[in-house]
Amino acid sequence: MPYASPVNEFRFLMEQALDFSSVAATERFAEATPETVDAILTEAARLCDDILAPVNRAGDVTPATLENGVVRTSPGFAEAFRAIAEGGWIGLTSDPEHGGMGLPTTLGTAINDMMSGACLSLQLNPLLTQGQIEALEAHGSDALKELYLPKLISGEWSGTMNLTEPQAGSDVGALRSKAEPNGDGTFSVSGQKIYITWGDADFVENICHLVLARLPDAAPGTKGISLFLVPKFIPDEAGNPGERNALRVVSLEHKLGLHGSPTAVMEYDGATGWMVGAENGGMAAMFTMMNNARLGVGAQGIGVAEAAFQHALAYAMDRKQGAAPGTGTIIEHADVRRMLTQMKADIFAARAIALDCAISIDMGRATGHDDWKARAALLTPIAKAFGSDVGIQVADEGIQVHGGMGFVEETGAAQFARDVRVTAIYEGTNGIQAMDLVARKMMDGGEAAYRLLDEIEAEAEEAREALPELAGAVWSAAEGLRETTEWLVAQDMQARFGGATAYLRAFARVLGAHYHLKAAVAESGKGARTGLAQFYITRLLPEHDALLAAVREGADGLFDLSPDDLAA
Repeated sequence: MPYASPVNEFRFLMEQALDFSSVAATERFAEATPETVDAILTEAARLCDDILAPVNRAGDVTPATLENGVVRTSPGFAEAFRAIAEGGWIGLTSDPEHGGMGLPTTLGTAINDMMSGACLSLQLNPLLTQGQIEALEAHGSDALKELYLPKLISGEWSGTMNLTEPQAGSDVGALRSKAEPNGDGTFSVSGQKIYITWGDADFVENICHLVLARLPDAAPGTKGISLFLVPKFIPDEAGNPGERNALRVVSLEHKLGLHGSPTAVMEYDGATGWMVGAENGGMAAMFTMMNNARLGVGAQGIGVAEAAFQHALAYAMDRKQGAAPGTGTIIEHADVRRMLTQMKADIFAARAIALDCAISIDMGRATGHDDWKARAALLTPIAKAFGSDVGIQVADEGIQVHGGMGFVEETGAAQFARDVRVTAIYEGTNGIQAMDLVARKMMDGGEAAYRLLDEIEAEAEEAREALPELAGAVWSAAEGLRETTEWLVAQDMQARFGGATAYLRAFARVLGAHYHLKAAVAESGKGARTGLAQFYITRLLPEHDALLAAVREGADGLFDLSPDDLAA
């Protein structure tokens, strides 16, 4: 399916709507000059449009299969992955000491967005490897770093994340996998893990699994969990894949979408592994990987939304149906135009949130300032949940634009909806993201949220003279969100959790309006971006009022119906 990476959108956001220049001004990211960023975005777009997008459909209709214990990948995936690896894209943000480029997470997020729009099934492979690289950089021993990081960064080897077990989904502390010390610094890891994305592949020399397991006599729950690096092939003295480890792919899941991405059931039977991080510190080490992945999953949703929008727009501009004025194609119908405009407006808002989150991560790393780190932490669950929600909604709306043809697989519209649906589930469901936002991210009493709202209101005040109605609406929405935040932090956790999803969505709506207003100001209130801002602020932002009203209901009424009542 044709796909055009939105390079100009990234340029605009990074140069005019967001403060990426501050990242480039730091000593750590001084090499991220405008010329370098532009060259990287342009080359990444070429990779996505010309190499990844053409194999997307093949991944859907010719899924990965398990043959005699070996995963056979979809046609064209091996060649496309090699192009990713040889271009250095896996190690874009990794430490140069081990072969990475050391570039900002903001740039990596933009490229993950483009790759996801081109072929989400394949993009999942380097995304997980990037997360493993970051976990090893932060928590791995020098020996593990020296051996594994160059291979992972080069794409010779790939990485996975093994958390979930049949009885332990979101409740990671219920896992039963065990690790017995071998007396030589290694451990024998045993247990079964499910939902392991890219648990095996036929286009890399080795698969490196990060596995959560429990040491003998470890404390119950998450406090007794350690993290282990368990390779498919145990490296020999030269660092090359050697003896086959005691692990195997039991089966591959039959899924709604992402058919080109093998999701494995993994079995470890006394497999040799090395501890990553401190004993019983597995969750801290794994969260390094998961936080990277959560922003990445938000970008996945946005990327698929972009592809679904482009697909629907092309169809609407070509399809003649009914007595539409103008061209006679369905894009002239008011309701079709409404759908397409909302798709575009939401994509812009979600993409801006994700890139702002990435900029905050970069600034936190470059400066060490706690305010930047807190800002990044606050934005991460919003970026993940809203980005994936927008992906699902836009893909669904794309089917609607196609009408009956959207329900027919040959048009390709349905694949976007099937592929993106899981983004609201994996790496922490969106409900968990919302709970994280109102609980852990509010442990500061809401201070990080208030600082962000101060920023939104200050910029809205500056925009009042040029765009009084739009600026006034954004300021008022931010103030309403502030008042509800003050109410929220005074409540117990049950009340917070009852309104968590509505609160996250309201926060995203206000943030989206903020970025749209900045876009309108950047073009002096005259142009297509101002028109899009007008649409978002007048038609979509008002949702925040209803959402905040729901937040203030807390948990009231949620348990009034018993399970029997629900089943009646």
